[in-house]
Parts: sequence; structure tokens; C-alpha cells
Amino acid sequence: MNQTPFNRRDFLKSTGATGIALLSAAQQSAAAPSTGMFLALSSALTGTKVQWPEFARLAARLGYGGADLNLNAAMKEGVDATRSLYTDLKIRGSFCSLPVNTTGTQELFDRGMTTLDDAAKFIAAVGCPRMMMVLPTSSTTPADELRKMLSERLTTVAKVLAAHNVRLGLEFLGPLMFRTRAPHEFIWRMGDAVDFAKEIGPNIGVVLDAWHWHHSGATTDDIIKAGKSRIVTIHLSDAAKQAPEDVKDNQRLFPGEGVINLVGFFQALKQIGYEDGVSPEVIGRVPAEMSAEEGAKLALDASLAVMRKAGIAI
Repeated sequence: MNQTPFNRRDFLKSTGATGIALLSAAQQSAAAPSTGMFLALSSALTGTKVQWPEFARLAARLGYGGADLNLNAAMKEGVDATRSLYTDLKIRGSFCSLPVNTTGTQELFDRGMTTLDDAAKFIAAVGCPRMMMVLPTSSTTPADELRKMLSERLTTVAKVLAAHNVRLGLEFLGPLMFRTRAPHEFIWRMGDAVDFAKEIGPNIGVVLDAWHWHHSGATTDDIIKAGKSRIVTIHLSDAAKQAPEDVKDNQRLFPGEGVINLVGFFQALKQIGYEDGVSPEVIGRVPAEMSAEEGAKLALDASLAVMRKAGIAI
């Protein structure tokens, strides 16, 4: 699906999200109590155009409530500097990536584990006690064998993280393109990912990406069944109506542009009491020539409009 380059004015016209409409939505939800959810700036919107810590400053300047954490860059800055950065900007950390290769060789896994305790201690100290990793959706390794290896390795990871009250989210990938890349299908349904997380430990849950939630055929009931304790962080985007075989990961839309039931999605999150980060991840939607600031602002406006429509106050 080809995307036409556009600017913020074009977007507001195409979605009907005019300044007046956004103001009206804000007024309608002003009396509602905050859910604790916050929108976090994602590097999916900025690419390499903005580096840490300016990335966090951009988030605050635009009105985001948080920013995804660049673990390596932040650790170079140090605990005090990173904690002060978030505090001074009045934003929160959403999550960082797990710095351990859990699917590669034993040597790679062991090497990553030597740094995990320091990383977990760091993110806990700066107020961002959440990590994430992507589950393999298919593999050259038979599913039972892969599950055993991952379960053992992630149990080891979970124990290190638990010592610092850090949670880990496992991201399941829904589209057919991921399930057919290798001969052996693995975990791609939300319910299966939640069950796998429960086997590993109480501090393990899922990354709930609206795009993958939709393409895996999950429902709002799956969100409610998972519960607050098993949803670690949220990724947000929308999808066009396409046949499964035509779906590509870089064809995401801004929230409100597509067919995903995002109102139901957020209402289910509100029902379970979710109160952490929501990171817009509209891969492929922001034109390469668009500035980081404009792309991030487009995603912020679209996300706020959808959340307000769902009755979510932030």
C-alpha cells in the first residue's frame, strides 16, 4: 500500500481532527479522572534524526507524557543525569529493550546476562522499570525445542529483573508475513503469549501492540482476560483493510486512520486499570523527508484524538 507524503495540515483535514475538534474532545474529557496512561515518544517516529537526551526533550516540548528509554545512551549519561532529565522535563520513561539475546547462541545469551543486573538496577533507579523483547513468530527450530530453550533462558532473565522490581514484556507478532518466514510456527496469538509469560514468572507479561493485536485476531476480551499484571507496555498504530497475505509491517497508519477497533482497545485497557506508557509506533507512515518534530506531533495529535474518543483522560 503506497503512502502519499503529507504535512500536518493535510493530516488534520483528512481525519477531521481540526483544532476545534481536538479542543472539544479535551473539554469533554476534562472532568474525567486520569487513567494513569501516558503517551510516550517512540523512535519509530523520529528514526535517527534525534538522539538521546534531545529525544526526551523533544517529547516534553511537544506535550508527550513520556519517552521510550535509550538504555545504552542513558547509561552513559548515568543514573543521576537520567533521573534528573525525566524529573526536570516532567515526563516518564515507558520501557527499554532487553539487552540480552535470548534466541541466539548460548555464548551470546551468557554475554548479555553479564550486563543485565546493572541494566535492571539502572532502569529501576531512573523510574522506568520495564523492558521488552520480541518473541520469534516462526523459527528453523521446532516449536517444542524453541519453547524449552526460551523458557529456561527467560526464567533466568526474570529472576534477575525481579530482584529490582523490573517487568519484561514479550511482543507477539500477528501478521502472516512473520509466521511464514521460517518452517516452524511459534507464538503469535495474544492468549498463547500471555500463557507463556505466566509460565516464566509473575514479572513477565506481553507488549500489547495494537497492530499485532488486530492482525493476530485478538479481541478486547483477550485484553481483559490478560489483566493489568500481564500487560507491560503498549504500542499504538492503525491498519488498512487488507488480505492477510498483503499485510506488511511498514504499512501502518496513524491511530484513527484505519480499521482497528482502537476505541474498544482503550476501553478494555481502562477496564483493567492499565496505567503505563502508550508509544505510537506508526512504522512506514511518516515520510522520510518530514522533520522529527512534525512526525512526532502528527502521531501525538492522532493518538490523543482516539484516546479521547474512547473516554481516556491523560
